[in-house]
Amino acid sequence: MALTPSNMIPLGTSAPAFVLPDVISGKQFSLKELHGKKATVIMFICNHCPFVKLINNQLVKLANDYLPQGISFVAISANDAEAHPDDAPEKMKELALAEHYPFPYLYDESQTVAKAYDAACTPDFYIFDKDLKLVYRGQLDDARPSNQIEPNGQDMRTALNDLLEGRAINPHQRPSIGCNIKWKK
Repeated sequence: MALTPSNMIPLGTSAPAFVLPDVISGKQFSLKELHGKKATVIMFICNHCPFVKLINNQLVKLANDYLPQGISFVAISANDAEAHPDDAPEKMKELALAEHYPFPYLYDESQTVAKAYDAACTPDFYIFDKDLKLVYRGQLDDARPSNQIEPNGQDMRTALNDLLEGRAINPHQRPSIGCNIKWKK
């Protein structure tokens, strides 16, 4: 299991636009359609990564807690499904339904969206404000498959609460750590 940190792109970066298929509904969605009234959380995840498996329940809980407050959540998988069949769209749909994802799970087959976001690992998290400017990039919390810390979403919850309360979000953010995105050769 490779330990890959997220690329800490500059705060204030505009969210790259995209149109991707949702494996749950089969519909195409754009960022314009999915962005939240107050904020948008973009998550690069996949099915097979132990880092994502560890936090899946917390991702669902986090989304369920903040969706009613005007914050949208979007999950994207960009892994090469040919090399990693567990990350194929039909398997993504199975997982999304089993985990009760309250957010769309989009498939970036061409990997252009992951590259536009400079995503490096799964999970990789980005929070954009109502104007789709980056205010947070980094880890969900300190939980890792190798430690005994229970996922609680503390880092992202703090950033989301600060955003909702109109407080400045701490610019000192810790990168996420996970499996590298499985790029096509």
